Amino acid sequence: MPVPALLLLAALAAPQDGPIVVTARGGVPFISPMGEPIRARTPNEDTLARWFYQVDRNRDGYLTPDELVADAVQYFGVLDINRDGQIDPDEIVRYEWQVAPEIQVNSRMRRARAPGEAPPKADDESKRDDSDRPRGKRDRNANIDSGPEGAARYALLNMPEPVAAADTDFNRAISLAEFKQAALDRFQILDKKHEGRITLQELEAMKPVFTGKPTKRRSDETDSRIGQPLPPRD
Repeated sequence: MPVPALLLLAALAAPQDGPIVVTARGGVPFISPMGEPIRARTPNEDTLARWFYQVDRNRDGYLTPDELVADAVQYFGVLDINRDGQIDPDEIVRYEWQVAPEIQVNSRMRRARAPGEAPPKADDESKRDDSDRPRGKRDRNANIDSGPEGAARYALLNMPEPVAAADTDFNRAISLAEFKQAALDRFQILDKKHEGRITLQELEAMKPVFTGKPTKRRSDETDSRIGQPLPPRD
């Protein structure tokens, strides 16, 4: 066998670092407060309601802090695939790219389609490179806010990455204690009446409706969307 052919076979046999695989998911999801994607199985399924009845373990019609913490513990076990008691950086990458790829922040204006939903019409203006726009249009669009990003587009909380947001000590890993505390903190944000319990109707009223259309916000205006407000822009 010629030498170049041997070299080629050796190169093919050598171990290679595997590429990151993004798992495609169909349907518009609901992203739970702890980051779990609940995807529609039919065009009209209420994914928020499905999650609520899944978490309301005593079937009393209320979500309580204990129930949200139990949901956090259950989902922590799903994400901690190596069972070392923490969600480490590799597991966070797996969550962002394979478990819930819809939360990718750089896909600001892309929304997953529900089963049977027609694809959006092409928008020639949105496809144009900004450098091709007249200066007046570039300046006019500079202060347009495209709305919630990442998981916040499908969630009750304005958190682009709800799993990584639980890393309160910034050590690039999330412990079970941190995840449980995040559940308690997020319950307090959702419990607008401070009653220690939340109905499905109250949560439905907070559910965002993503239109794909940019909205305008003044540069000195505080972001008042659901969840922790973002600071005013510089």
